[in-house]
Parts: sequence; structure tokens; C-alpha cells
Amino acid sequence: MENVVLTIHLILALLLIGVVLLQRSEGGGLGIGGGGGTMSARGAATAMSKLTWIFAAAFIVTSITLTILATRGGDSGSVVDNSAAAPATEAPATDAPATTGGGLAGTDLTLPGISTDAPVTPPPADAPAAPPANP
Repeated sequence: MENVVLTIHLILALLLIGVVLLQRSEGGGLGIGGGGGTMSARGAATAMSKLTWIFAAAFIVTSITLTILATRGGDSGSVVDNSAAAPATEAPATDAPATTGGGLAGTDLTLPGISTDAPVTPPPADAPAAPPANP
């Protein structure tokens, strides 16, 4: 039902746009447009204005109908209440290797040439200690 009303609503919107664009400008708004002083197209203007009123009234009716149809199934509260009450699900962890290349090609933003991975094996016990930092 809602899809049928929505389809009619969209067709009415396009028809309303077309009828408004087809109307003859009388040049009263901004001083542009206009035309001669003859009133020979007055009969066509009244038919177009009547058609505009009919399409506008039908557009308003379908808008109200769509609003009623949308609120009919919305008894569960607001969207914020529904999202706050829903349990948060975490994304599954992946074992993808970290990229250390430059640019935005990787998934992280590390500096090029700097590895954030810890060494796989510990250093040997007889390795020299790091030199003291200069104060």
C-alpha cells in the first residue's frame, strides 16, 4: 500500500513540476518575463492554473497519507531510543598484517619505514646494552 501511494506521490510531483514550468510568465514577480498587452491566452492560463491546483491538492493528500502510513508502524519509540537499547556488537578481529608503506594505500596511518610490530624473538642475553642517553 505504501509503495503504491509513494509511486503516485512521485508521479504527482513530476506532473506538478511540469505544469508549473509550462505556465506562461506574466512578469509580475521580479519584473522579468512579460509579454504584450493582449489577454488572448487567458483561457489557457485558467486551465493550467486549475490543473496546478488539482495536482497540488493531490500532492498534499498523498503527503499526508504517506505520513499516516509511516507512523502507523512506528509505535516502538524513537530511533535514538532503539539504537541505545540495542546491544553493541563489535566487529570481529582480523589477523591482517599491519602495513608500513607510505600513503593511504594501507589500512593504518603509520609512518613509512617505521615498524610497529614487536620482535618475534627476544634479543640474546649477551647482547650489549643500549648506550646511555646524553643529558
